[in-house]
Amino acid sequence: MSVADLRVKERETREEIFRLRLKLRTNQLDNPASYRKARLELARILTLISAQRTRGANAPTS
Repeated sequence: MSVADLRVKERETREEIFRLRLKLRTNQLDNPASYRKARLELARILTLISAQRTRGANAPTS
């Protein structure tokens, strides 16, 4: 997955987290575990972006 695709997924996940947090605070969220699941998904995406950025910086230039 390219960094651009990951950035799109990151934005979508951040929006989802916002909506879930709002529902959680107003007691409208049926499954509170979905909030944690979305946060973990965001962490995975950010880890992949960081790994690709690091891999790109360490790539040999010839």
